[in-house]
Amino acid sequence: MPTPSVKIYTTPVCVYCKMAKSFFAENDVKYEEVNVASDTKAREEMIAKSRQIGVPVIDIGGKIIIGFDKPRIAEALGIK
Repeated sequence: MPTPSVKIYTTPVCVYCKMAKSFFAENDVKYEEVNVASDTKAREEMIAKSRQIGVPVIDIGGKIIIGFDKPRIAEALGIK
């Protein structure tokens, strides 16, 4: 099963964003990080996808996960 694309919307000071990125690193998950604090277009895209202004918002192959919800992230990535 191919690994879905992963995009994480973050801000530089977000603790849960750092936790999510650490989880990705531990599991060799490649991801694209977008800083919504400095990228207005990305912030608008994140809000359109999630209806949220808080971060992290994680898009795993089109499945939107709000916050660092480790079980849902693992499930979406097929990690046991």
